[in-house]
This record gives sequence, structure tokens and C-alpha cells, in this order.
Amino acid sequence: MRVIEYHVQVDDQDVPEMFCLITDLLDCRTYPAGLLAAAYKRRWDGSGTALREAKSAIRGAGPSTGPIFRSGTPDLIRAEHAAWIIACELVRATARASARAARPASKGRRAGQPVHPREISFTAARRAAITTTRDGTATTSLPAQIRADARQTALHDLGRRRVSIDRGRHRDHKTKARQPFPAAGHRITTRTAPATITVCGPLAA
Repeated sequence: MRVIEYHVQVDDQDVPEMFCLITDLLDCRTYPAGLLAAAYKRRWDGSGTALREAKSAIRGAGPSTGPIFRSGTPDLIRAEHAAWIIACELVRATARASARAARPASKGRRAGQPVHPREISFTAARRAAITTTRDGTATTSLPAQIRADARQTALHDLGRRRVSIDRGRHRDHKTKARQPFPAAGHRITTRTAPATITVCGPLAA
């Protein structure tokens, strides 16, 4: 096991905590500490963001500080977990299809570039999937042409529901659990700036 400790500066201001990264990549020459520390950010853009999106689909299941499953037995939880994962991946498949069919932006940072699936709002894709299911426009009993037209209309509308990506935004850490003291409020300072990583050296002998 290898432990990498480092500090992060945003806009010349220290983030008030030291980051500790644990990895099994032990070769310091092949995998320098600074490289791994910088790459760790992609974890939030990848698995962290994807997990947060998926959790948005299971809110309101009970008196908890975060999303939980509704099932109360191990067998039902396993079944619900499988259904949840499949449903979320189908929503992402819908977002990918929408991105392929969407027109590139005409202005902004990504003007003229192909639409990336991450630009399509997960929430909008989830709502589009629910709406088409409730409206019956995706049922196999309809003629193929009607289904195809409804699909293209839904993908076209979804392709306009985009979010900004790779903004380099940083917000102060706030606890998610309910605390006995007043909440911090919605006006949390957000800074947009590249982060500077400083790897801590080994302790002197």
C-alpha cells in the first residue's frame, strides 16, 4: 500500500484540509505522486459524479440523511439494486443516443465540437424516459414509424438540455448530515480556477 498526502490551492488560497490518497500503484517512477494526485480529480468527474446522478433516482425513501432503497429484506434489496443499476444505465444510454443526434453548440467553449454525453443532463434524461413510458409512446404495440418518430422527438428535445462540463469549479466542503446547529444556507461561495497540487515530502529522519 502506498499513501500520498498533498495539499490543494485554488486561486492562491489553501483548501483547509490535507488530502490523503491510498493506492496499490507502488512504483514511484512509473506513477509519480503528483501525477496520481492530479488524476484523482477525474474520479469525481467519473465515478463520483455518476454515483451522485444515480442516487438522485432513489430519494425520499425514508428518514435518512441521503438516498436509500425502499426494500426491507436482503432478497428484495438485491433485486432493487439490480433494477436501479439497469435503469440508470438505460438512462445514460438514452443520453448517449441524444448526444449523437444533437447539433454542436454554435457558441461558447464547445462551439462546433461534437456533443459529449456528459453534456446531456442526467435528470432531464431520466425525466424523458419516465415521460415517454407514461405517455405510452415507447410501447411495442404502436406502429414502428410512430415509435421511431416519437423517439427522435424525445432525443431532439433532450439534446437541448445540456449542462456545462470541465469548468474547474470548487466549493467549500459542507456536511450532508443534519446537524443540531443552523445550516450554512444556499449561498456557498463558488470559485472557478485551476487547482495547484503540492505533494507533501517524507518526514525527515
